Formats: sequence, C-alpha cells, structure tokens
Amino acid sequence: LVLAVAGCWATHYAGIEWFGWHRRLGYTVLVLVAFRIAWGLVGTRHARFASFVHGPRTLLAYLRDRGRATVGHNPLGGLSVLALLALLLLQAATGLFANDEIMNTGPFYGWIAPESSNRITRLHRASSDWLLVLIGLHVAAVAFYVHYRRQPLVRAMITGRKPAAEVPAAEAIAGSRALLAVVIVATLAALLALA
Repeated sequence: LVLAVAGCWATHYAGIEWFGWHRRLGYTVLVLVAFRIAWGLVGTRHARFASFVHGPRTLLAYLRDRGRATVGHNPLGGLSVLALLALLLLQAATGLFANDEIMNTGPFYGWIAPESSNRITRLHRASSDWLLVLIGLHVAAVAFYVHYRRQPLVRAMITGRKPAAEVPAAEAIAGSRALLAVVIVATLAALLALA
C-alpha cells in the first residue's frame, strides 16, 4: 500500500505519459483499501476493527495512562487507521471519476456529467494534500513510539507479527488466515476489473 500510494503521487507529477501507471497504482490502492476494510471485519484477531476501534472514553483513558503498550493497535492508532483508510478510499474512489481536463480520465468518467467530474477532480486533488498531512502525522507517531517508547512497531507493521514475549498467551493468534486474504484480494480485483 505504501509503495502504491507513493507511486500514485510520483506518477501524478511525472507527466501525462505516466497516467497509465497512475491509474494502475490507483486501482491497486482501491483493492488494498477495500481488502483492509473487509479484513477489518473477518481477519485475524488484532486486525479486526472491533479490537481497536473504541469510543471516546477508552481513548481518554488510554491518553491518561500515558499510552500503555497494547498488542494490536492502541486506541489512538485505531483512529489513525480509520482516518487513513477513509482518506485513501476517498482518494481512490474519486480517481475513478476524475479527469485531467486534457486527455486522461478515470474509467467511470463517462458515467457522470463533465461538471460533476470536474468537482470530483478538485476533491481528488485536495484530498491528496490531506493524505500527505495524515501520512506525515502517522509517520511522526510511529517514530515517537519507536524512539521514545522503544516499541518495535515498524517490523510489526510490515510483518503483522510481534515478538512472542510481547504477546500474552490469551491474545495470541493461532493462524494467519492467508488463504482467506488471497481469496478476498482476488475477488475484489476481479470485481474492479469487471466494473
């Protein structure tokens, strides 16, 4: 997802000859975000939204406890995940209807009036700036937890695993559900291709 988002940003500024790659990378972002939303409902224990999306009371208690360590996402990280997913989904979905007012359009451009596409295009451009701000905040928060709290988050973010010593037996995950993940991604990619 990180590489696809970075690629979308780079190909946007690289010129119109890179639009084909911008589009393919946008499709990748859309499929991966849709997968993450689905995985938040049926995935492994700590990937499920129910394990890390909490109300304001839990968030305030977490902040009062000065950010106690958690096995999965902490309440503040959970908010960050939701914000990033929402903004990435907005970015990818608006790209489907956007245009560059020269020669390139999203695949669903013809489904709406040109004026609507122009409004959606402005939102697509603005949300990319918002996304950069949110990514910057996310990276700063991870850096804080890595350097000041001494929590090895980066490896856990990449692999989805924490050292066994940091995970109480009651919160351990028995299996990865990798086959289910592959089926979900393949299904979402096929649906996008059909659309």
